[in-house]
Amino acid sequence: MKELVELLAKNIVEKTDEVKASEGSDELGQKITLSVASEDMGRIIGKSGRIIKAIRALLRIKAIKEGKRVYLELAERPANSNQRPATKDQ
Repeated sequence: MKELVELLAKNIVEKTDEVKASEGSDELGQKITLSVASEDMGRIIGKSGRIIKAIRALLRIKAIKEGKRVYLELAERPANSNQRPATKDQ
């Protein structure tokens, strides 16, 4: 399932190297967290949330076929996540 989410997201965003999906589980079922660059967050969400809703619908269809409960969560990454945080001395 994680691979499906990553594949879909990489075909939508511009910064494909910053697309990360991670799996976990909780009381609701399997949780997939999708992380993209902050510049690409609008592309993933889409107008009125249409794109993320479509990704969730595809994920739900695959989960039903496999007899699982899965949900997708978006996690925004800071714009300069590869840089060190500034300290007071600088």
